[in-house]
Amino acid sequence: MAKVQVEFINTCPCCDDMGRIIKDVAARYGEAVEVQIHIAGKDFAYLKKYGMISKGTMIINGKTKYDTLNREIIETAMDQAVREAHAD
Repeated sequence: MAKVQVEFINTCPCCDDMGRIIKDVAARYGEAVEVQIHIAGKDFAYLKKYGMISKGTMIINGKTKYDTLNREIIETAMDQAVREAHAD
């Protein structure tokens, strides 16, 4: 089974809560989900992959972007990604 890669680009202090929610939701899946948090202005590695991002954005498996986030959207997106990873 492939791991689900979840990246979050934190663009401002108000995005800190979303980063915590993403980590909390990912913890439910244990080793099946790997989370990486990028801090805009401090971490520039994401720029080559995704370009400039000006709004807190969650990216799953390097291709599916979510820039309107709340707990329900995060839970649904991760659940779907884990199910798809198990199906492969």
